[in-house]
Amino acid sequence: MTDPRLETTRLILRPPVDEDLDGWAGLDADERAVGFIGGLRTRNQAWMDMATTVGMWSLRGASLCSVIEKDTGRWVGRVGPWLPEGAIGTEVGWAITPAAWGKGYATEAARAAMSWAFDHLSWTEVIHCIDAPNAASITVAERLGSRWLRADHEADGKEVQVYGQSRETWRTPTSGQLKSGPLPT
Repeated sequence: MTDPRLETTRLILRPPVDEDLDGWAGLDADERAVGFIGGLRTRNQAWMDMATTVGMWSLRGASLCSVIEKDTGRWVGRVGPWLPEGAIGTEVGWAITPAAWGKGYATEAARAAMSWAFDHLSWTEVIHCIDAPNAASITVAERLGSRWLRADHEADGKEVQVYGQSRETWRTPTSGQLKSGPLPT
């Protein structure tokens, strides 16, 4: 399988490359950005996590993408299908650097990743595992057309709220795929 390059009106999503480390490590060093996704990480830990993400592309045919602003070429986050060992389900997750918050990038990028997962990975469901107090991510999930499904525990025992939707729901006119906003090109 060829690694995807997804484009929306404002963003490019592609597998991480070595040059993404500064952005990746910067996000992981910002407590506001990682408070709900495992906490602060050193630059070396961020590199290991980025390398794991790259490796997941080879092992699973899916993983997080680096999110790049088209206009500036700036790395603004990571979004994509996430299916590690012991996963609760077929997840699309997101993490955007605080400097890019409030622009709708998480929703725009996740919309593209969900379409790709349904169309190219043949996933029948996409979920989002979210900490209960993470109101911003819950809002993103709802903008995507996902709804609360259940509380569950990740492989490390952490309790999360699981939002999601089926491929059939995604393809209906009221789904997140067809709501207003930039769509994948």
